[in-house]
Amino acid sequence: MSAEIVGLALLLVLLLSIVAIAVRRSLLTRSGGVDICWRSSLGPEGRGWSFGQARYREGELILYRSFSPLPLASRVMLRDRLMLGERRGLAGTEPDLLPVGSVVIRCTDGSAPVELALTEEAVTGLRSWLESVPPATGSISGRRRGGLTEV
Repeated sequence: MSAEIVGLALLLVLLLSIVAIAVRRSLLTRSGGVDICWRSSLGPEGRGWSFGQARYREGELILYRSFSPLPLASRVMLRDRLMLGERRGLAGTEPDLLPVGSVVIRCTDGSAPVELALTEEAVTGLRSWLESVPPATGSISGRRRGGLTEV
């Protein structure tokens, strides 16, 4: 009898986690979130990718993991510290792991290297966000901002 109760409790926790993940993903997508994958370990074997959604908020790019029921951000990148670098082709097992049509961009978040994998449309949106000036600043003079490095 107790094994049945434990099994039922585990099943209930699993179902609630799946519902929480689905609701969070739906809310992020409806509020302008985009699908994105990221990793901080830039080894050639194609490991270490985190799958999730990104959301732009003022001067921050907020990354949420797809398979986490917690509503907390996994990583926050500040606009004035994020620099987009070169694109690279998919390597190793990445074509099997990353979503179809993904583009990988090597970036720096402050001094920390990071790779982002997203669609062409999402890359265009990210570039636009980095190049835009928040309305409160009025101008870009005297303000250090994130940007683009063409290679």
